[in-house]
Amino acid sequence: MSMLEMTHPGETGMDMDMVMPQSWSLGYTVMMFFMWWIMMIAMMLPSATPTILLSAALNRRSSSETPPYGSTAFFAFGYLLAWAIFSLVAVLFHWVIEQAGLLSMLMESASGILSGLLLILAGVWQFTPYKNACLTHCQSPVEFLVRARRPGNRGALVMGLHHGCYCLGCCWFLMALLFVGGVMNLYWIIGLAIFVYLEKWLASGKWLPRFAGAALLIWGVLVIGGVT
Repeated sequence: MSMLEMTHPGETGMDMDMVMPQSWSLGYTVMMFFMWWIMMIAMMLPSATPTILLSAALNRRSSSETPPYGSTAFFAFGYLLAWAIFSLVAVLFHWVIEQAGLLSMLMESASGILSGLLLILAGVWQFTPYKNACLTHCQSPVEFLVRARRPGNRGALVMGLHHGCYCLGCCWFLMALLFVGGVMNLYWIIGLAIFVYLEKWLASGKWLPRFAGAALLIWGVLVIGGVT
């Protein structure tokens, strides 16, 4: 099934609430990893683009005779490598909950308890000092790019991975909410990507994580209570 078909399951004529664990071969596992990684690239790269362009500008200033695109490409790949690590963990979690019968054919949670817990944990994370530290880094990356500057392509790769880990700390619980709304639900994917971008680049974005955290906590409690 395509992502569009999974976003509009009523058009398929199939019972998409059915829980049917897949048999995970090595090939299927690799496919699922790339599905997750490509999805993370599509969701996270737009919000990382300003930092990548800033890195390219700094490269150009520090070495005007050398085009910056080589080391900038390594910086971007290092950033995406951090999300590859997240994708490995996501695939493992995906397999565990699917084999436990907690995932529907739409790749969304078939358990109110699991959905509620993910919502509550994501809400709690929004208030933690770790979230605040990672968000502050992502909102003001200039100091990091200057202070942690490393020469060469290898240095750019390490810097990109370092920056990606901060971004991962900022957004990983939000990405886990894909299991609530549907891993292949286009509306849910676009909505999360827009929220991540706004959270990072709003000038006065400190209120947004707290507002979202409170909303997620309330939503999670309501889901566990069977209200929604």
